[in-house]
Amino acid sequence: MEHVERTISRRSLIAGSAAVTAGLVAAPAAQASGRAAGSQGGGHGVYAQRAQESYAALQRYFYDPAHSLYLEEYPRSGGNPWSYVWPFSQAMIATQVMAGIPVVGDRFTGAVADRYRALELYWNGGTEPPGYDSYVRPPLGHGGDKFYDDNEWNALGLIQRHYMTDGGDQAALDRAAEIFDLVVFGWDTDPNHPCPGGVFWTQADWSSDRNTVSNGPGAEVGLHLYLITGDEYYLDWASRMYEWVRGCLLAPNGLYWDNIRLDGSIWEAQFSYNQGVMIGAGVLLYRATGAKQYLDQARATAAAALSHYAEDERYFTQPARFHAILFSNLLQLDVIVHDPAYRAAMDWYATRSRDRFLDTETGLYRFTGSDPVQLLEQAGMIRIEGMLAWRSRDYPKLT
Repeated sequence: MEHVERTISRRSLIAGSAAVTAGLVAAPAAQASGRAAGSQGGGHGVYAQRAQESYAALQRYFYDPAHSLYLEEYPRSGGNPWSYVWPFSQAMIATQVMAGIPVVGDRFTGAVADRYRALELYWNGGTEPPGYDSYVRPPLGHGGDKFYDDNEWNALGLIQRHYMTDGGDQAALDRAAEIFDLVVFGWDTDPNHPCPGGVFWTQADWSSDRNTVSNGPGAEVGLHLYLITGDEYYLDWASRMYEWVRGCLLAPNGLYWDNIRLDGSIWEAQFSYNQGVMIGAGVLLYRATGAKQYLDQARATAAAALSHYAEDERYFTQPARFHAILFSNLLQLDVIVHDPAYRAAMDWYATRSRDRFLDTETGLYRFTGSDPVQLLEQAGMIRIEGMLAWRSRDYPKLT
């Protein structure tokens, strides 16, 4: 059932989430053009408090202290006792974001360590190359197919852990390098395929899609490793992944489509996390090479994304989990070229989401208006609120 659940959850996002926006007021025109607009949610201190409240709700309703794992949804409606690794990774990274908030961050040091210990319950070292399975490994779980994007999110979290310990966590960096080798292993080597090249989405035999989200974050991982180690291997492969996406999945409107199939057809969904990872990869390529074209490409994607998702409140046709990734990469761009529109977009989205979807009795974000609440959505909002509580000088530690 795992492949069915994953496929349905991805391909029903647009149609299923669109109902959330019914009756909502359109986003202000100024916001749609990339400028700050509307009432703002507050400063760093306000968001620090909100993030702590959202995190407390996450731990209260989703966290299993006996195993340091999370539920996939609350209340649990059957199925596996714990979440797949993709939702877990986002809760893990949300915890790291909490650890970076000024003044209060030290309170989360132990929780971050707890997340990384639990992450290893998904590690499958018995395959070549090794990597994280999609579900908890035996004896607690049944394991599962490997997804390249799942492994890339984990690698980015591990690299962030390395950065946030001032380079002191060599084990985290070594594991990220192992994951990058897995991603390279996932590269399509058949020259007869349409748009040959690209990293596949999964190792499972039921999908042969090559996705923006299996290549963009792979490029980000490789570029971080290059900037840390200076090893050209990482730069070469990251550049190939980035250019493959631009050559095969860049749409005429300046945004990126989701994937290409082996019959040459393209799924033209334009998810916000796809835009985010390509913005981040462009910024990192600029940092790695000094070539201005990459920075220009990142800025163009950012401008197109801010306009597109603000128009008719398209933000609310997609989940918070995707926007958290878009926004974290916008902040990486903001380090290089400051633009107040980036933080303003985050602030606008966080404020409207809180006003419309926060259940004040539980502290949970109910984007669908009812149960169950998804771990991914709660973690996404913690990431967004937590990043809004960070100071700009700390943004380079966000991956």
